Amino acid sequence: MSNPSSSSSIFQRPAWVALLAFLAAFSWGWAFPLVKLGFAEFGIVQDMTASKMLFAGLRFGIAGVIILIIAAMTGRSFAYKPTAPEGKVSNVLFLLLFALLNTTLHYAAFYIGLSYSQGARAAILNSMSVFTLVILACVFFKSDKMTYRKLLGCVIGFAGILTLNVGGKESGAFTLLGDGLIILNALCGAFAGLLTRGVNKRIDVFVGTGYSLAVGGTLLIIPSLLMGATLPHITLWGLCILALLVSISTIGFTLYNKLLTCNPIGKVAIWNSLIPVVGALTSCLCLGETFYSKYIFAAGLATLGIYIINQGKK
Repeated sequence: MSNPSSSSSIFQRPAWVALLAFLAAFSWGWAFPLVKLGFAEFGIVQDMTASKMLFAGLRFGIAGVIILIIAAMTGRSFAYKPTAPEGKVSNVLFLLLFALLNTTLHYAAFYIGLSYSQGARAAILNSMSVFTLVILACVFFKSDKMTYRKLLGCVIGFAGILTLNVGGKESGAFTLLGDGLIILNALCGAFAGLLTRGVNKRIDVFVGTGYSLAVGGTLLIIPSLLMGATLPHITLWGLCILALLVSISTIGFTLYNKLLTCNPIGKVAIWNSLIPVVGALTSCLCLGETFYSKYIFAAGLATLGIYIINQGKK
């Protein structure tokens, strides 16, 4: 039996796993309205693709640097673990792939797609990453076996996503630049989740998260500047929004990636189904978006997926 005082035990106790995963999901849900508020405050309009990438790069680059500073101050090891596969170059390439999927491609698609979509709609669409990751984890990891409950929960969750396109054009319809890029963002997030355990085999997951955000953010900033990106209007409130988004990334990614290394992926990832509920509600409240009745049904199905998959787990 593990020692309750063990520093890692808190990330494996069911009650704490649920609480910490919920905290990460809740904070990520707020990112949807905050990003759109940030666009408005900094004067980033829909066709300013490079500026969107710069805004995203600053958020994640700063978050990554903060995490790495905390890692250094708390004495965490930056060296490769004994469990790391042989070959320094292959390990570096693996960590670079993780940074590209987890941050660069993931959030380039997210920031551009969100500017062409309603925040509530994007939040619900983004839950696709949760159910995709649960399925992929069952395919690639023996510890994550497909069960009737997982399958049913995923089917219900995907059904919720499909309901977004029910109704007339006035209640929202599929768009390639909006919905298409949000779906691409969700797929990048799902595949990045699969790679998290590989990161943990190679390096301290806290340090790996910092590298992912810092490197991934830099790979957003550099091309955006080469494309002529600017932040047209820099205000105190805009900087506050950026600081909030940095905090969300720092806390959310650190908690989520740590939990993924200590527990079956499905048990942790499924809590991200709460993101569409939080994202949809906060987007409508903060942005004044029209709240269509189908959002309640879609977000409700995603939440039901959580209950079915986790019911009966000890």
